[in-house]
Amino acid sequence: MTEALSCNMDDEQPQSTDATEALMQFLYQAPVGLVQFAADGSVEMMNPMAAQLLMPLSPTGSLDNLYTVLDGAAPQLRHLAADFKAGSGTVCDALRFAVPTGRPGKAAHGVLAVSLMKLDTGRLMAMVSDATLAVQREQQGLNHRLKAAARVDSLTQMPNREVARELIAQSLACAASDPELAFAVLFINCDRFRQINDALGRAAGDELLGLIANRLRAALRKRRRDDDDDATDTADASGTLAARLGGDEFVVLLSKLQSADEAHAVAKRLVTTLGRTYTVRAQQLHCTVSVGVFFSDQAQSDDDADAVLQDASIAMAEAKRAGGSCYLAFEPAMQQRAALRSGLESDLRLGLAQGQFFVVYQPVVGLKNAAGIDHAAGVEALVRWQHPQRGVVPPVAFIGAAEDCGLIGELGHFVLATACRQFVAWQATLGHRAPRLLAVNLSRSQLAKPGFVASVEQVLAATGMPPAQLQLEITESLAAQDEGVRASLMALKALGLTLALDDFGTGYSSLASLHLLPVDTVKIDRSFVSEAVTSAHHRVLIEATVRVARSLNMGTVAEGIETAGQAAVVRELGCQKGQGYLFSKPLSAVDLALWLTANATAVESSLPSTTPSPTPSPTPSPSPTQPLREPPQMALKV
Repeated sequence: MTEALSCNMDDEQPQSTDATEALMQFLYQAPVGLVQFAADGSVEMMNPMAAQLLMPLSPTGSLDNLYTVLDGAAPQLRHLAADFKAGSGTVCDALRFAVPTGRPGKAAHGVLAVSLMKLDTGRLMAMVSDATLAVQREQQGLNHRLKAAARVDSLTQMPNREVARELIAQSLACAASDPELAFAVLFINCDRFRQINDALGRAAGDELLGLIANRLRAALRKRRRDDDDDATDTADASGTLAARLGGDEFVVLLSKLQSADEAHAVAKRLVTTLGRTYTVRAQQLHCTVSVGVFFSDQAQSDDDADAVLQDASIAMAEAKRAGGSCYLAFEPAMQQRAALRSGLESDLRLGLAQGQFFVVYQPVVGLKNAAGIDHAAGVEALVRWQHPQRGVVPPVAFIGAAEDCGLIGELGHFVLATACRQFVAWQATLGHRAPRLLAVNLSRSQLAKPGFVASVEQVLAATGMPPAQLQLEITESLAAQDEGVRASLMALKALGLTLALDDFGTGYSSLASLHLLPVDTVKIDRSFVSEAVTSAHHRVLIEATVRVARSLNMGTVAEGIETAGQAAVVRELGCQKGQGYLFSKPLSAVDLALWLTANATAVESSLPSTTPSPTPSPTPSPSPTQPLREPPQMALKV
């Protein structure tokens, strides 16, 4: 083997011999294995380290052929060398493979690395090293990076729920030992992210979440600068943490809290900042947030991080139910209400499955003139719940829960299908006395649901409902949303039905923007009508609404008429139709038919006629001056 390295030693001078011997001594003592071998794998030279590393791979103990030794662990080495056509150069670098160590105190298997170099057409050199420790270090580094990545939200690059829980737990422990180490947790949720996600797709929703995260970080920098100019987003010196919990939920931890006012100021700033318009794929989106605030002095002795997050989320849900785009601080009474709502959601699912819901109908009358009204102008369908223990449950008690738990779509579909079938039945049985228009309320969840327009078309076909006699009612805030929502509204209108803007005056629209909304009728909110007799200001607003609507070829309906005086005012101001307890409370389908028949008979009997017609015994109708009343919440809509 020595000759293979030394060429022709016989002709060398003494100095050359000494240098060769020094080289050979170095090679034999090198901390890496060195193997010189022929093209067929025959070993010409192997130092002791190479023999030590390769011996566990040889079942016979022979190290005469490198390829034979490595065929079991690295068979590709033979092929790599054969495919290398150049006269010299690097064939492979640090090819790794597992080997049994066979050494006491070591792992059962280690890792070898082989680098192969072609010296000339007939010889190759292999360098063999123990890469076990290097691989272990790399694995440790990888594990560390994976662990760090597992604590970061991949979409927003914010700390995730695990980090938030850890820091909240630490803050709880610190506050328990020192009450002056106060903190607050702000639980943030988007008010209508689900609808945006459904309408525009998940990719657009993810883009919006990224924008929200950036804006959230920017809104918190003021507090960081006040305390520490060099603070970072995670566990910074100011004690401020912003994390994404998942979905459209974020949390902010404010440690080192000086006073409750500081948390209130931050919450207010976040509601304002995060509620501004976002630009996503050239569309302007409105996505406000609701915030729940939990203070450390509200924590119980056995509370953990999850309990704190739960209480903060309960406060957030209360803010959302209050209308959204606001913040509320947690109060213990909220827990009791949350528990009741949880039970209510279970009852809702059971109620839908068992058919406990039913539909009532409130007449919408035509305000012809002072002499009379058109009782058959239309009806509005409203849902009620006949609970087996609670009796009739008003909508105010369950509509919010149905929206929160995702049942509002199923409930709304039930109302639409039931009302359409009943309307067609009235047409068949009442003839000219039947209502000419059916109004059904539409929730934002229904409109945002993929396939909703198709489902409406299916209901029309299945029930035989004439599209022109169906009016879907939407709120101002829903009608004023992004282009995706408006496209759905236009698709509904393309079916031949009409749209009404419900509760006008309470949302985001104005008279100046009314022409931008794809609606056919404007329903003036009861809050304006109730003040029409005593307030000149409200009369002016009603009149202005009527005039603008008329200029846009839109109809008008005054809601919540309860007195003859209110009816007279809105009629005088030009409202075409009216609705309220003055005319009738919401009625069952049977009672509404009786009401229509009685009122139609009364009108017909007052007209000149040469042929007297029999008059059926009418069901007493409400007196114009003594309207029937039921609790106001019973008139709430889906």
